[in-house]
Amino acid sequence: MAHLVQQMAYVGAEPWHGLGNRLPAQQPIDVWQKSAGMDWTIQETPVRFLADSIGSLGSIHSFDEQKVLYRSDTKEALSVVSQRYQVVQPREVLEFYRDLTEVSGYELETAGVLKGGKKFWALAKTGQSMSLKGNDLVNGYLLLATSCDGTLATTATPTTVRVVCNNTLAIAVNGAPQAIKVGHRTKFDAQAVKQQLGIAVSQWESFMYRMRILSERKVKTHEAMAYFLNVLCEPGSPNESLTNERALKKVQGLYDGQGRGAELESAKQTAWGLLNAVTEFVDHERRARSTENRLDSAWFGQGAMLKQRALNAALLLAA
Repeated sequence: MAHLVQQMAYVGAEPWHGLGNRLPAQQPIDVWQKSAGMDWTIQETPVRFLADSIGSLGSIHSFDEQKVLYRSDTKEALSVVSQRYQVVQPREVLEFYRDLTEVSGYELETAGVLKGGKKFWALAKTGQSMSLKGNDLVNGYLLLATSCDGTLATTATPTTVRVVCNNTLAIAVNGAPQAIKVGHRTKFDAQAVKQQLGIAVSQWESFMYRMRILSERKVKTHEAMAYFLNVLCEPGSPNESLTNERALKKVQGLYDGQGRGAELESAKQTAWGLLNAVTEFVDHERRARSTENRLDSAWFGQGAMLKQRALNAALLLAA
């Protein structure tokens, strides 16, 4: 796991994923770029192949419809994509936050790369904060992430982090995540994305009002069991591992007092407690090949979808 530490950086307390190089606060973009392992560029070259010829070493040909993307520092290949693929550089992800940190009060908190550089992100605290009853503090964040292998559009996601347990949850209103996505066939326009985000970030108070309702909705034992069965054992779920007995027992234990913050007034026997049992399971407890893979899933993959399902189910319970 040592190689992962070289690809992430953070300020303040150790981030929930437990990885990274710690930085003092208020560091310039150049320092973040180096410490987060993002001080390289994505280069591209045409796809070439060697065609065998009888009695010779063969000849090299190009396939012009696609190109290879590779790292400028290690020369390692990252992906093969179409010529129309619009690359977003690691530096661009960090630069996205420059005016937000210098003018709007945002503070970069963590940044780095996943899967050898195929995905990279930066996460900044927005300055928004709200405390539920029992001093259960929730902070607002903005996550910007992208990929160079086509697995993730360039995505800006307003996110919450529950301080007591570092559980992450994407902000959603009326069942719809507030993420702004730019596909890789479109050139990434940072200013246009920020204009769209102005509307999404403004949903903070509306979202937290709903979370407050969850914290006030008392839950009976049979309701908790039905909730976990509904969320974890959804019929036709593409990930059968979510439906196993271990997952059910784990989230029940987290809800019943084993989870961080489970005994707070806001969470004990409430719909907010149900939701956080699932988010803690996804972020910290769910089986994964590595911490890196768990992070990837929790933010961008099956784990993120599971958390969204848990949120929708909790809101339905409290309706």
